[in-house]
Formats: sequence, structure tokens, C-alpha cells
Amino acid sequence: MMMKAGKRNLITDVPGLSVGNAHSDEIKTGVTVLTADKPFLASVDVMGGAPGTRETDCLAAENLVNDIDAIVLAGGSAFGLDAASGVTDALAENDRGFRVGPVTVPIVPAAIIFDLINGGNKKWSQNPYGRLGRDALANSDQTFTLGTSGAGTGATTATLKGGLGSASIVLPSGHTVGALVVVNPHGSPLVPESNQFWAAPFEVDNEFGGLGVCTQTHPLYEPKNEKLSAYEAKANTTIGIVATDAVLDKAQAKRFAVAAQDGLARSIVPSHTLFDGDLIFGVSTREKPLDDTKSAVLQMALGHAAALCMARAVARGVFLATATENDTLPSWQSLHGKQ
Repeated sequence: MMMKAGKRNLITDVPGLSVGNAHSDEIKTGVTVLTADKPFLASVDVMGGAPGTRETDCLAAENLVNDIDAIVLAGGSAFGLDAASGVTDALAENDRGFRVGPVTVPIVPAAIIFDLINGGNKKWSQNPYGRLGRDALANSDQTFTLGTSGAGTGATTATLKGGLGSASIVLPSGHTVGALVVVNPHGSPLVPESNQFWAAPFEVDNEFGGLGVCTQTHPLYEPKNEKLSAYEAKANTTIGIVATDAVLDKAQAKRFAVAAQDGLARSIVPSHTLFDGDLIFGVSTREKPLDDTKSAVLQMALGHAAALCMARAVARGVFLATATENDTLPSWQSLHGKQ
């Protein structure tokens, strides 16, 4: 597939979508919210062994709700699920949501990463994530910061800081696909003993350094610390969203998300482990119909594009992360960049 990134090379190249970030430098955590001009359709696929979610059951194809108001990606482990409460409250104040008689209920699925052991001060007296969720929603725009930002603020990988990544592709059919990801895996986005990314074969326009594909042999992955405790090993999870303007139903959006999981496998080694809660939401804004005579082929192309976008977004999130005070791991930029 000839890859052409969208104008921003962000998930917001899918028309109608916007993303907002909020973070706390003291806590080393944050929240990222995806929302849209009008309700969108979504499904979800979970492949990690330790997920943390809210309202994902309603996204199953056999269930009622087809209109989603926002999706929340947050740090904070179980505490971070409260970010969705802040977003839900703010949307309700603007009368956005699923209508049941005189009542309006915003539908806000959410997923979290574990970022509680990253050098930040976690001794809060009141859960901060509701406020961070509100702030992230208020900051929603078509442009947003990658790297150490939003839900990627406190993210880490096996050897480096993680971060918030995004990328897009415009297909020959005219449909747009975009990915948004919080990179916080048990595994590594870098080829061992190199500064090169596993995602290098899929890079577009030197978007994560143009370092090329690593040709050296590499050892079998082994945990950095063989004595790593079970508690520390659970400090992981990569969560993301793939979106398109193509008209999909919930079953098709599920397959779209399933295909995007390949992007994690291509860019993080190992991925989908017992210690990760890896999951991807699949989103359709339902704006551009698929050609009925080519529907299956176009759905395959959308899934392929989703995997490519996700792999690139992972590398961009790590490549653009920056060093901050009290970090427990270096950033790629601090080791290999020009800063």
C-alpha cells in the first residue's frame, strides 16, 4: 500500500474528531480524550492480560448503544478510571449523551495504564483524575502535543520513557485512518542494543528520526531485571484508538480494532503479555460509505492501514518523549537526540 499521511499526521485528520490533553507534572500522569463534532460508533478489542476499562461492554456488537460521545485514555491505573467521570459530567452539562426519556446520559468508555511507579508524587488527598478529565475535554482541538503529554506523561517502556503517539493515512479510496496510542508496554519499541525502532519499515517522511531498519542480529527478549517482582512487572499497558471516516457497523469496527493490534505486535517486543492490558478501540465517524461492490476489499485495506498507523504512532510517541525531573528512565531524545 502506498502510504500518504494526512495533513497533520494525527488521528484528527479523520474529519470531525478532536483530541484534548491534560497532565500533572508533579504526579507524572495525565489524561487524553477523543471526542467529535457528533456521536460516533466504537468497538474495542482487548489482547493484554491485565486490562483496566470502563463501559467497554456496551461496545459489543450485540448490545444496544451505537452512539459514543468520547473515549478516555488515562494514567493512574484504577484511579484513572475516574477521568471518565469528569468527562461524563462535563458532557452532561452540555446536554450531550444517550437520551432516555427526559434524561441524557453521556457514553464515555475508558481505559487506563499503570504509571504509579514513575517518580511522580502519588500521595494525593483527593483523586485528581476527574479534574484532569474535565481539563482534557476542555482542551480538545484538531492539533495536540505528542510525546510527554496527556495520558503519555508518565508512560514508560522496558528501557525508556513512553509517550503519546499518533499517525494517519489517507487511502486511495479517499477514506482516512488515524491512530492514537499511549505507549507504556512491558516490552520495548527499540531493537535491543540500538537506537532504532521496530516500526522502522513503516515510517513515513522520517516521522521518528529516519534511522532506517536495523540489520544487526538481536538477542531474544529478556526482562531487564530478572528479579523483577510481580508488582513491578504489572506497571504496564499500551492503549490506543484507531479511527476512520468510513461507515462501519460495530462488528466491522471490532475487526478494524483487531487488525490494529498487529501494529502493536510490529512495534513493541514483546507485546500483548500477561503483564500488559493492551487494548484498542475502533472508531467510525460514519461519514464516508464503502463502495458496496468493493466493501470487503476496502475493509481489508482499512485494517491494514490501521495496523500501519498504530505501529508508526507507537514509535512517534517514544521518539517525541522528553526528559523531566525525577524520571526513573531516560527518554529516547535524552540518549540519542540533539536536545
